[in-house]
Amino acid sequence: MAVKKLKPITPGQRHRIKLSYETITTSTPEKSLIKKLKKTGGRNDRGKMTIKHVGGGHKRRYRLIDFKREKFGIPAKVAAIEYDPNRTANIALLHYLDGEKRYIVAPTGLKVGDEVVSGKGSSIEIGNTLPISDIPMGTIIHNIEMRPGQGALLVRSAGAFAQLMAREGKYATIKLTSGEIRQILVTCLATIGSVSNAEAQLARKGKAGRNRWMGRRPRTRPVVMNPVDHPMGGGEGKASGGHPRSKNGIPAKGFKTRAKKKASNKYILERRKKK
Repeated sequence: MAVKKLKPITPGQRHRIKLSYETITTSTPEKSLIKKLKKTGGRNDRGKMTIKHVGGGHKRRYRLIDFKREKFGIPAKVAAIEYDPNRTANIALLHYLDGEKRYIVAPTGLKVGDEVVSGKGSSIEIGNTLPISDIPMGTIIHNIEMRPGQGALLVRSAGAFAQLMAREGKYATIKLTSGEIRQILVTCLATIGSVSNAEAQLARKGKAGRNRWMGRRPRTRPVVMNPVDHPMGGGEGKASGGHPRSKNGIPAKGFKTRAKKKASNKYILERRKKK
């Protein structure tokens, strides 16, 4: 999928860079695989705002994505590559041999008419899902489970990929997109290939209104607030601020928020690279 730079005939198009969507084959989702997505406006059940900068936006329907891929040994044909408003990656509609239809996160290079299958002994081809124990070293993978049968949790956003580095005993070593190196059980499933729509990070909205279409309301800078509203507020002129921190007083810019006694810390061999 390529990107397009628009001619600056309006202020909103001057800095706009959009995706071409040339790989999308249909604009209508599968009716049996969508459900209602209710908007909250950032409010809880009492009507109190608990999440800021949320509200408005275009109506969406949620596409039910199969992250488990538990239909082992049943081949499926790719019927369509579709846009999903709920994620950065594209999705693929699969028609299984037994008649069932399911959505999956589309990997790069998957085309309409291709056949995919999941389960032990499947071939090492783009879109196929196998246990990590069956995947060759150095293979690029995505949609990785953290616990067997749980469904994919890691490497699901546009352009993301991980690499299988090593296997020893019941654990495999995987290098993630962030640079983090961690261990995963070899019985967990992973899908061959990288996630589609890698150019998503190159897109530029061009105007504030496009954020409103996505349900994102304007953000007020903390330094212009009053002291009662934020720890960084108050002061005369520009003599406000203080150390960067959240509204609850948690420091930002370098302060580690990960729990020191988190159970999964022992599986992380090398933390992600710092910017």
